Amino acid sequence: MSYDTNNIFARILRGEIPCRKAYEDDHVLAFHDIHPQAPTHILVIPKGSYVSAADFGAKASDAEIAAFTRAVSRIAAEAGVEGSGYRLISNHGADSHQEVPHYHVHILGGRPLGRLVTPL
Repeated sequence: MSYDTNNIFARILRGEIPCRKAYEDDHVLAFHDIHPQAPTHILVIPKGSYVSAADFGAKASDAEIAAFTRAVSRIAAEAGVEGSGYRLISNHGADSHQEVPHYHVHILGGRPLGRLVTPL
């Protein structure tokens, strides 16, 4: 999957599409999902053009990686789900149903989420 500069997250980063921001710094933008799957559902994206976790890990600077990791933890705490627990999801490729070709992490919480996958 190649990076599409017109994907919805790139357009949000450029300010072409509004979002309800949860957090922002020099390297990271986080915003509330418009179709939440849990009471807390926040998307965290790097500001750089990375398609997936693999792409981000291979190409992002140490500063971007550290900022992203710290931001995810901070956002979960600020959203009030750190104590009760939360799930981080990052899809990669067609088999996982990655819909937007821009690396992102979903923070989901605020209720019991059940099993992640069903055993084979």
